[in-house]
Amino acid sequence: PADAEMMKSLDHPAIPTIVDIIDNEESEYIYVVMDYVEGESLDKILKEYGAQPQDLVIDWAKQICDALGYLHSRKPPIIYRDMKPANIMLKPEGNIKIIDFGIAREYKETNLADTTVLGTKGYASPEHYGSRQTDARSDIYTLGMTMHHLVTGVDPRPADYIYAPIRQWNPELSGGLERIIDKCVSPDPKDRYQNCNELLYALEHYEEEDDAFKKKQKGKLLTFIISVSLAVIFALTGFTTTKLKSNNYNNLINIDNFDYANAYLHISSAIEIDKTNISAYENFLNYIIGDDNLKYNISKTESEGFSQIFDKLKANYTNNNYGETFAKIALKAGIYHLFYYEAENSNISERALKAIKYFEIIKDGNFSESELADNFFTICNIYENVYDNKNVYDNSGESIDYKEQYANLFSSLRKCIDYLETEECTELLKSDNGKSRTNLVKIAMYKSSLDFINKEIKKFGPDYGNVDEAEVIDLIDTINEKTNSINEKGTTIVLQNQKEVLKEINMVRKTVETFYAHLDS
Repeated sequence: PADAEMMKSLDHPAIPTIVDIIDNEESEYIYVVMDYVEGESLDKILKEYGAQPQDLVIDWAKQICDALGYLHSRKPPIIYRDMKPANIMLKPEGNIKIIDFGIAREYKETNLADTTVLGTKGYASPEHYGSRQTDARSDIYTLGMTMHHLVTGVDPRPADYIYAPIRQWNPELSGGLERIIDKCVSPDPKDRYQNCNELLYALEHYEEEDDAFKKKQKGKLLTFIISVSLAVIFALTGFTTTKLKSNNYNNLINIDNFDYANAYLHISSAIEIDKTNISAYENFLNYIIGDDNLKYNISKTESEGFSQIFDKLKANYTNNNYGETFAKIALKAGIYHLFYYEAENSNISERALKAIKYFEIIKDGNFSESELADNFFTICNIYENVYDNKNVYDNSGESIDYKEQYANLFSSLRKCIDYLETEECTELLKSDNGKSRTNLVKIAMYKSSLDFINKEIKKFGPDYGNVDEAEVIDLIDTINEKTNSINEKGTTIVLQNQKEVLKEINMVRKTVETFYAHLDS
């Protein structure tokens, strides 16, 4: 088939690979052997869970954009033409695959219109219906309608459907994302993004399109002038009393309603006043992890900013006088980076690399957190190295074999999972409003453990880790029991992630049982 021949030459992580095409002259059928795509289509996820979180949809859209850009860059360009939730598979690790290339076509410069009218009603662009030839901008239109469906939960296919901007369906959605989607689905292709690079850039900077962001930008110059003026005044007058100094410190660390640039400026100023007061560091860590709506993430910029702030704190301690409060900050920073750093495609290895420095600095100390930090360090060390097929080294630089590493891993996973059940952990992970983020961290811990088992199962055999099947199944059963015991009413993101982990548990258990059954045979 034409679509199979077309796909056979493609090589992109979001596009299934054609392994072989079998055309037997004695048979009326042509057999296409291709990658098995594990996961669930987004239309089924919409049906079960409804509208999806905005940040998640943007992440999916960026992955799709990258894949479409790859298709459009072929010679000649390949136009996909049928983007919709049903043709997007969400894999267990969070990445997407685009399926069903049945109506994809090569763009022909000489054609005025497509020879066949194909596409899915509701998602298809005007040019899909023969007004002109479909091109890259047609795929941008269908992606725009797909994003609209995913963030609103409103299906565009019914006959009485009338398009309306996303905030008419949900006022809480981003004005920036609304502008992007509206531009994608402009009736005239000249008014859309002209290529996927333009759209990808817009998605990566969607917050800059928000009215609130633009208002903040206009006020930045005034804020800068005021800050400089205050700095000059403080330099001239100094702080005459400890009380005045304390009051100013407390004002500076109150950053809840600031944008990131101003939050960093205020925290840095507070630290200059008192480098050893833990409050500034803790407030900044709470600030970068997220808001009270549980939309947690740490961006690359925020992570680098916190690292600079943390290094200032570390510089004021020696190996002999690290305090318990310092250890708690380090432990908390490590946990948040391990599970909520915004790594590309949610790469656990990249997250582990960001987190490991915080665990390493306290794991060999005499703190109540040291043993736990050592366990998290072990997990990060394996995720960062073994997970990417690299060697793992001990402190002397000698390579450690898989058997020892996997024995340490399962022991550390259990200890860390048990820690998440403690009151101490609940207290550590409290946000500014007193609500603990423990359940979200639990879910993230369970998911990363399952993902590791699923991906690395081949290394559990006797030639590598020599992990006993009963040990793996027992850990999966423990995760299943603890996931089912989570009861957090009214917190949508926890409930949604909980359902996803429960589904993954069954899938991973089957993978494990199949693998060990194959070993036995």
